[in-house]
Parts: sequence; structure tokens; C-alpha cells
Amino acid sequence: MKIYTKKGDSGQTSLLSGERVEKSHPRLHAYGHLDELNSLIGLSLSYLHQEKAFQQHPQLLQELSQIQKALFSIGSHLASTKPQNNLPPLPQEDIVRMEEQIDFCTQNMPPLKSFILPGGSLSASSLHVARSVCRRAERSLLSLSPLPHETILKFINRLSDYLFTLARFANHTTQTPEQLWTP
Repeated sequence: MKIYTKKGDSGQTSLLSGERVEKSHPRLHAYGHLDELNSLIGLSLSYLHQEKAFQQHPQLLQELSQIQKALFSIGSHLASTKPQNNLPPLPQEDIVRMEEQIDFCTQNMPPLKSFILPGGSLSASSLHVARSVCRRAERSLLSLSPLPHETILKFINRLSDYLFTLARFANHTTQTPEQLWTP
């Protein structure tokens, strides 16, 4: 299969339903932001795999990999304006698992008593960037009404919380101090 088809040279692309839309369509912005988010999570995983202190928490690395797969599934649901029967499911269990991981991280690091500035270790910094892109993706999703599945918005909202917590946990495990915001 060739990587280029030349069908998008005119500024339009095809959705799964076969419908042709402009590449500036809000639907493409939404799943484009999810693609960017997925890439940033991949970058964060690369950094986390290099940090010896984080290797003690393989469940968190596995969760990020699972999140990447879920983002692809969400993108497939967004890539059509009509219901498709052959798309992967969007299980509620992904949201519950993220909540459990948030609770685990929160219980195993100092409590948050102030706003913090994004940054710290390379992995934490990349997770903070992923979190901000996640919030942008969430805003893009809100422009699509109705969403093809209610779980999508819940997943993305919880994911931004998860990425924030994981960034803090990455700094904690690498003993990288967080910079508190002082107005």
C-alpha cells in the first residue's frame, strides 16, 4: 500500500462513511488533536522507560500504552458522521482504570497544596505538554455535537487529570522538585 494517494491534494479528505469533508472541518481538528496527544504520550513513554525510578511502576507504563490504543479507537469513532458497526468498543473500564491509577499515584506522593508550574524531569515535562494538548482536544470535541459516544468526553476529561497526576508522580519518583506558582 502506498502512503500517498493524492486524494487529499485538493484540501479535502474522506471520512469512514465515505463522505468528503474539508481538512479544516471541526471533526478533523478533533481527531487531529487526539493524534497529536497520542504522539506526545508516546514521547512521554520513551522518557519514562529511560528513568530507572519509574521502572518500579510497570502498571503505569502499561496504562499509558493502553491509553494510546484507546485514543486510536476514539479517533475511529470520530472519523465518521454515521454509526459504524465495525469500530472498536470504548469500554468504561478504561476510565475506571485511570481513576485507580490517579488514586495510586496520589496516595504515594506528597499532597498538592499549591498550583505548580509545568516542568521538572523530561518525562514530567512531556506529560504536562500532553495534558495541555488533551485539554485542547477536549475543547475540540465539544464543538462536535452530538458526540458519537458519551464515553469519549468522559475518557478525555479523566485523561487530562491522569496526565497531570502522572507528571507529578514522575517528578516525585525521580526526586525532581516541583516549582510552586507564587503570584
